Amino acid sequence: MTLDPAFDDAHAPGESRRAVREGLGVALATSAYGVSFGALAVAAGLDVWQTCVLSLVMFTGGSQFAFVGVIGSGGLAAAPAAIASASLLGVRNIAYGMRMSPVIGSGFWRRAAAAQFTIDESTAVSLAQRTAHARTLGFWVTGIGIYVGWNISTFLGAFGADRLSAPGGVGFDPNAYGLDAAAAAAFLALLWPRLKRRQPIVVGVAAAVVATMLTPVLMAGLPVLIAAVVAVVIGWFNWLDPSTGSGTGAGSGTGAGSGTGAGPRSVTGEPDDVPERGGLP
Repeated sequence: MTLDPAFDDAHAPGESRRAVREGLGVALATSAYGVSFGALAVAAGLDVWQTCVLSLVMFTGGSQFAFVGVIGSGGLAAAPAAIASASLLGVRNIAYGMRMSPVIGSGFWRRAAAAQFTIDESTAVSLAQRTAHARTLGFWVTGIGIYVGWNISTFLGAFGADRLSAPGGVGFDPNAYGLDAAAAAAFLALLWPRLKRRQPIVVGVAAAVVATMLTPVLMAGLPVLIAAVVAVVIGWFNWLDPSTGSGTGAGSGTGAGSGTGAGPRSVTGEPDDVPERGGLP
C-alpha cells in the first residue's frame, strides 16, 4: 500500500493508540523473562548488584544471556570469550539503529537516548505501524517499557536466587525451575520467524551442528564464536537462495519480525516510507 499525508492524518489517533497497546503488551511479555536472567546471572557467579548493573548498562537480552551463559560454563577464565560472544550478538543492534534512523529523526540527544532502547522488540513494534507518528510512539513506548520492566524483573530474579543460595536457604538450582531453558527459548523465538527460505534454514542448521560438535572439545564460548563465523560465511555468499540477493526489491523487504510481502505490502508489513539501508534485514 502507498502511504500519503491524508492517510497519516486521518488514522493518526487510532494508530497511535494501537502502537501504545502493542508496545505495552510486548513490554509486559518481554520483561517477564528478565527474572530468569537475574537468577541465571547469580547462579553463574555474579552478585545481585553486578547483575543489575549489567542490565542497566548492557540492556540487550540476548547478549546478556550469552555473557552469563559462558561465564557460568567456564568461570572467569572464559571472560574474554563471554565478552566476544555478547558483542557479536549485540552487532545486530547496529543494523536496527540504521533502520530506525529515519523513524527517530535528527538531534544528538534524541539519537543518543534512542540508542539505549534500540532492541529487537522496539524495532519490530515500530516498523509494524502504518503512520510516522505511530512508529515513533511504538518505538519509545516499547523500548522504555521494556527497559523499566526488564530491570525490575532482573532485580527480582537476582534477589530471589541470592536469598535461596544464602546460608540457611534451600539452595538454588536453575535447572529445577526450568530457567536454564529460558535463554535458548528466547533465541529460538528470534530465529524462528526468519526460517522461511532454504538459505536461512541451512545457515541455522550449519551453525548449530558446528557449535554442538565443538562444545565438548573447546573452552566455553569459543564454539559459539566459530559457529557464528560459519553462519556469516554461508549467509554472506547466499549460495542456496541467490534469487533474494542482498539488496531489496519493491515490496519484498522484511521488517524485524514483522513479516514479508510480495508486491504491495500488507498492512502488517514494513511501511513503504521507512527506507531500506543497504539491504539490511
